[in-house]
Amino acid sequence: MTARLDLLDDTDRKLISLLQQSARESVANLARKLGVARTTVVARLARLEKNGVIAGYTVKLGQEVLDSGLHAYVGITVEAKTARDVLKRFKRIPEIEQLCSVSGEFDYVAWLRAGSAEQLDKLLDEIGEIDGVIKTTTSIVLSRKIDR
Repeated sequence: MTARLDLLDDTDRKLISLLQQSARESVANLARKLGVARTTVVARLARLEKNGVIAGYTVKLGQEVLDSGLHAYVGITVEAKTARDVLKRFKRIPEIEQLCSVSGEFDYVAWLRAGSAEQLDKLLDEIGEIDGVIKTTTSIVLSRKIDR
C-alpha cells in the first residue's frame, strides 16, 4: 500500500514538516516542538521509516555553494508508441536528475544539470535526437526562490 500524507495524523505531518526544515533536529527538540515525549518521536520516526513515508535523510547544499553548473527544466513530448524505449534512453543519461510523467502540454518534465551552457546545449541535442522525441521546451533555472 502506498503511503499518503493526507492519511497521517497532525503530529506525523508536523514531525515530517520539522524534519524537512532540518533533518538534523534532535529527537529532544522535535519532541519539545511537538509537545510529545521523546519516546513518541522515536516510535513515530521508526513507523514512518518502516512504512516508507520517510525514505531517507539527505544533505541539501546551499544555492551559492552548488557550482557553476546550470539546472534546467525540459518539457518533453514523445510519440506514445515509443514512450517505453524513450524512457530507457533517458535512464542512461546521468545529467537527468529527475524525470516526471506529467499531464498537460508535455509527456515528461526533466530536471537537468549541466556543467556549462555548451554541455547543456549538447545534452538538449542528444535528447532531441532520441527516436520518438517530438519536441522539447527548455527553461534554465536562474535562481531558487523557495527550496523546501
